[in-house]
Amino acid sequence: MDHLQYYGLQQEPFSIVPLTNFYYHNDQHDQAFMRLKHAVEGMRGLAVLVGDVGTGKTLLARRLLEALPEDDYEAALIVVLHADVTGEWLVRRIAQQVGAEDLTGGKVDVLGRLYERLNAIAESGRKAVILIDEAHMLRSPEVLEEIRGLLNLELAHAKLLSIVMFGMNELDRCLSGEPALKQRMAMRFQLKNFPPDVLVDYIRFRLFHAGTSQQVFSASALEGIYELSKGNPRLVNVICDNALFEGYVRKASLPLDADVIASVGYDLGLPPQVPADDVAERR
Repeated sequence: MDHLQYYGLQQEPFSIVPLTNFYYHNDQHDQAFMRLKHAVEGMRGLAVLVGDVGTGKTLLARRLLEALPEDDYEAALIVVLHADVTGEWLVRRIAQQVGAEDLTGGKVDVLGRLYERLNAIAESGRKAVILIDEAHMLRSPEVLEEIRGLLNLELAHAKLLSIVMFGMNELDRCLSGEPALKQRMAMRFQLKNFPPDVLVDYIRFRLFHAGTSQQVFSASALEGIYELSKGNPRLVNVICDNALFEGYVRKASLPLDADVIASVGYDLGLPPQVPADDVAERR
């Protein structure tokens, strides 16, 4: 019997991979999704979603991408992997993602091809949308100025390109340093950690969606999870995933108690920590 069978689970309930089928409906994430979709549908230019690491930005980016039907949108998700990208790299990448062809020339040539492609998309009755994840990496004034220029591409009655930026809170500082770009921001939303009641519902949702309706964590364990995670969704997943395996190793009866959570917190180096000897005794 593996640890999933031990709990009657059909799949991993607390994977940190942002799986859209595990999307948890709650007020702030649903509000963010609704506002981002509204900005995209209206081709309002620039929309921004910020939040601390682990608050669900990438999951919302993927969910938004899935929600844009191909018949109506030419949409793509670009993930920025480092802060050294150039304006030319970004323009070329966007051109590739929307289907522009013959991009062998310099930046001016690529911009021309991109403009032609965006016009063709608009003439077909579709909308071009680019989602940029980890957008706080775009710190270079040159790159941000390039984005401002792309947002200026428009027809008499509508913009040719809508851009949604997902990033950590420092993205706000990046945009504040470029007033001309910030003025083009049509929508901004900030994700925060879950409060205790939402955290409890989130954990129960993940467990139920993975195949079990039984009470896996006691009330004191749930309090311990909140104390360690401060309601950060990704950290909640990490703690709960480790707690399930710890309970399996111990062959602990359900519901798992705060003792298991304290042990996991110590192993992960999360405050508040208990003395090592204390944890050893508990095991």
